[in-house]
Amino acid sequence: MKSVNDTGMKRAALINDLSCLGKCSLSVALPILSAAGVEAVALPTAILSTHTGGFDGYVMRDMTEEMQAFIAHWQRIGVHFDCIYTGFFSSVRQIEIARQVIQDFAQEDTLVLVDPVLGDNGRLYGCFSPDYVQEMRALCKLAHIITPNLTEAALLTGSSPDDSPEAILSRLETPNAVITSVPGGENEIGYLARLNGRVLRVHKPKLSLELHGCGDVFASALCAQLLNDQPLPDALQKAADFCDGCIRKTAQRQPGHWYGLAFEDMLKGQDNPT
Repeated sequence: MKSVNDTGMKRAALINDLSCLGKCSLSVALPILSAAGVEAVALPTAILSTHTGGFDGYVMRDMTEEMQAFIAHWQRIGVHFDCIYTGFFSSVRQIEIARQVIQDFAQEDTLVLVDPVLGDNGRLYGCFSPDYVQEMRALCKLAHIITPNLTEAALLTGSSPDDSPEAILSRLETPNAVITSVPGGENEIGYLARLNGRVLRVHKPKLSLELHGCGDVFASALCAQLLNDQPLPDALQKAADFCDGCIRKTAQRQPGHWYGLAFEDMLKGQDNPT
């Protein structure tokens, strides 16, 4: 069999769910990374008819068995990954599988980015248990960079959601971390990051919209920037700018475009994260 690793293109394994209708997880990561010139390889943890934010009666299929079969096949054909980027898992077992993927496939120069999906608005999602949080902490220890929202950062560190973002950031063990959804000044929201030991803040105007998938768009754009060899501070700023542009495009499409970000408008306009 011919090698699959000699394309001259970087390749990322995206371990996340696929919500067939909706703008989150793989349906966001695949096109954003592809637009950045990265070969995106999906490893679905679950397949859903829609995402779970605002849709009634959605259908979900767990992919644990298929994950293991797909990984075994990739091992047999000798696939190389330049990046492993993880998001939503439907069980503790799936996080264990992701840890094994990192151990088996990651080399010294492989970027590992973990978006630790745990909760929002100060609460752990109802489908997750304390054991799940503990397993996610173990996964984050294998990452080069993590992108939790403020609630998830608090859960990872055992902090109160009422603690200051700066205190929560200081407790995160992963060397590089970007906390999203951090309140700024009046009518501002943004990012608080520790990158190579340096604390950085990026704030954007806050719009009065409830939007889904902002974290997925940001993390995917950040991943794309890093795989295009951007320095960490530049990657943060460009990913934040891209996500903010998507939010503004989405605001122009209200009230119909309520279930995710209009990132396609940004890619079509060539304001892409490359």
